[in-house]
Formats: sequence, structure tokens, C-alpha cells
Amino acid sequence: MARYKACAITTKYWRPGEDYIKQIIKSIEGKVSDSDFVVVSEKAIATAMGNIVDESKITPSLNAKIIAGIWMPIVWGYLLGPVCHLRRKLIQQLRSYPRDAGSRHKQVALQHAGLLQALMFGSEGGIDGTNLPYAYVCLPIKNAQAIAEEIRKKILEKLGKKVCIIIVDTDKTYSFRNFHFTPRPKPIKGIKSFGGILTYAIGRMLKLKKRATPIALAGCTIPTEEALTIAEIANRARGYGAGRTVWEMAERFKVYLTEVSWEMLEKIEHKPIVIVRKVLDRLNI
Repeated sequence: MARYKACAITTKYWRPGEDYIKQIIKSIEGKVSDSDFVVVSEKAIATAMGNIVDESKITPSLNAKIIAGIWMPIVWGYLLGPVCHLRRKLIQQLRSYPRDAGSRHKQVALQHAGLLQALMFGSEGGIDGTNLPYAYVCLPIKNAQAIAEEIRKKILEKLGKKVCIIIVDTDKTYSFRNFHFTPRPKPIKGIKSFGGILTYAIGRMLKLKKRATPIALAGCTIPTEEALTIAEIANRARGYGAGRTVWEMAERFKVYLTEVSWEMLEKIEHKPIVIVRKVLDRLNI
């Protein structure tokens, strides 16, 4: 079995408008080698692209209000949370799900991802508010494969290195033997995407093996199992940034959920890039 070593690369926080390809090249120069896997956070790319929504400007529908006011605090807080083996603290937070901000968030989820995704408690259809300020949430990027190809080409052009680019979302893929499935839309080939909340609940209730989800792969052809392994290695090396959830993020800065600022986030160590190398001995980067 192959062994891997990972090196998480610290960069500045990527605000909207950031030239993320330039930042990737600058950050890995002198550290990357041919055949390395350069794993990049989808969230960081989407934020740099400005693929975000200000939920404070959203008007929630009745359906969104019902999901935020009843489904989240009662069904998730007392039924699904425990049977899906969520952390006790997270269950308590779900029981106090914010109705106003939560309704706006669920409206965005309904519009961009659909009902089965909106019924999830977080990362609905790849929509995520962690490591973003105020009432902003990040939408999943639509052209992940093209972006991965562009990053690979620029690295070859500027650094002369032939690498494999993997763009990864922290949303989980669940595995039962050789069958891999996820509620996250548009993963790489070999991972089935379906079911939204149903898929999430099955994976969590059965305690299936779960790993970060690769959504694009460029510069190499590897088995799905290996792509998942590399994605999870990179995910663990990267850490959580400002927090695993919006509650953790707000708690860290001692502010309300929608009061985290760009400046606060810039004070946190961010690691949107991880170099993963298949090795026989030490990783010297």
C-alpha cells in the first residue's frame, strides 16, 4: 500500500478578487516536485472568485422559515442529530438554531440546491458559511474541472513542474467497500452523488468510512480510492481555519454569528493548499 506525506502551505486569506492561481504558484515555488499532488480547497477558490452570497439581503420564503423554525431545532436537535452521531455541543447548537439568519440561509439553500439539500444542517449542496465573514456564504464552483486544468497548466508554465491538481470540498464522501457516495453535487467520476439529507443520514447512522470529497482532478489518472485517500490526508493537514462550523467561528472571535469580519479572518492561519507526495521515506519540502 502506498504511503503519503503532506505539507500544508500557509497563505494570506484570499478575499474576493484575489488572483488565486498566482498565490498558488508563489506559495508552492521551491517546495513542489514532479508527480506531487497539489490539493486546493474549493472554498478558498470560490471565495477568491467572488462566488459568494450575502444572506442579509435574502428574503426567506415560508418553506425556509419552517425549515429553520421547526425542522432544524426539533428534528435535527432531538432526532436526527443523535442518531447521526453528531457531537453533543453541535446538537445543542442545532436546538437553538437562529430563526432569522437561519431562514435566510435555508432560502439560499432551497434556491441553489433544492429541498433535499436544504434539509441538511450544514454545507447544503456545497453551500458553506465557515471561514467567511458577516452573512456571506460560499456557493460551490461550477467549473471545477476547468479550473483544475488551468492551475495545472500555469504551474507547468511558471515552475516547470508536472503535478496533479485535486480540488477538494470538506463535505464528506461515504464508502461501503468499493461503493463511494456523497450528498455533495458533482464529485469526481467514481463517486455517486444523490439523496441529499438521505445520503448524509445513511452514511452517518451506519458510521461508514467518511472522507473529504474531491470534485476535480487534473494532470493524472488515479483510482477513486486513492483520490479519496489523498483528499482526506490533505483535509486533515489543512485544519479548520477559523472553525468547523459558523458557531465555532463566532465563538472563537466572541461575536454573534453574523459579526465575524474580514479583518478577523485575516488574523487566522489559513492553509488552502496542501502538497501531498507519495513517498518511500521522509518528505523534504
